[in-house]
Amino acid sequence: MSGAEAAEIQAVVIGAGQAGLSGAYHLRRTGFEPERDFVVLDHNPGPGGAWRYRWPSLTYGRVHGMHSLPGMELTDADPARPSSEVITEYFDRYERTFDLRVRRPVKVRTVREGTGGRLLVETSAGTWSTRTLINATGTWGRPFWPRYEGQETFLGRQLHTAQYPGPEAFAGQRVVVVGGGASATQHLLEIAPYAADTTWVTRRPPVFREGPFDEEAGRAAVALVEERVRQGLPPRSVVSVTGLPLNDAIRRGIADGVLDRQPMFDRITPEGVEWKGGRRVAADVILWATGFRPAVDHLTPLRLREPGGGIRVEDTRAVADPRVHLVGYGPSASTVGANRAGRAAVRDIRRLLAEERVTV
Repeated sequence: MSGAEAAEIQAVVIGAGQAGLSGAYHLRRTGFEPERDFVVLDHNPGPGGAWRYRWPSLTYGRVHGMHSLPGMELTDADPARPSSEVITEYFDRYERTFDLRVRRPVKVRTVREGTGGRLLVETSAGTWSTRTLINATGTWGRPFWPRYEGQETFLGRQLHTAQYPGPEAFAGQRVVVVGGGASATQHLLEIAPYAADTTWVTRRPPVFREGPFDEEAGRAAVALVEERVRQGLPPRSVVSVTGLPLNDAIRRGIADGVLDRQPMFDRITPEGVEWKGGRRVAADVILWATGFRPAVDHLTPLRLREPGGGIRVEDTRAVADPRVHLVGYGPSASTVGANRAGRAAVRDIRRLLAEERVTV
């Protein structure tokens, strides 16, 4: 469909995870009508965002910092149920309660400049011509796989956290877990009782955080991530600057030797991994718990990236194009941050559209 045939609309929301649903809710709450004034596009086959892909052993009771969506609390959830089930059902109920009319599965191919100051959002389901855009595509679709010498020669299995099937799949195997974040420690603690052997390697020594993570510490951590985004640098996760919480499970893992961190290996061999000096560890599996990158390639035609490699953002607005808002990006990647970002983006969108009407 060409730009001339595109459906005209005031706002397009790309992504129906926590950030996208927050943005859609605030659009609806402030008078925008779904399908008439805005549309929500999601590439998933059903509700839940990235949560629908979480591994079965990640129960709701083990989820850290899940914050309810605006306008509807998540209550009475069974902590023993998989988080993928609990949160997917919650998102589904939320979409229906507020009549957000999410279109799915819709793959957004590209966003480019249109005519008359509009953006063209080209998708598998047609093209929309929009005044503004809320991009809430998260990171789950872009797992980061580091490259190491010999990686292609490894005879065992390599997988990423995004493909983690649960601990039972590693029974009797020798597993190398790569990464210094919360996912890596969770994987190790789960896998160790099943595996023949586990080895934990990270590029930097892990930093364990003692004591409670209070509101002041949270604000300080978010500020560090936000500063990178303001400079146009690729965002780091909030967790990367907070450190790992030293809870009872982590303490047991350290005492048992499961969380005995080793420096990063130098190469991968057909049989395992190897360090300079000749030390080797045999492995059947390498599990890359190495994080994710923002899924923003569809925005490439808008040339939003700075020389530093990231998109410079103030509040939620892309500095290079004030029509584009990134929610769930950088400092708003947490669930509570995504809620606030959705509200801030809609407030700014309303201001921009009001200014357009005045100038016209």
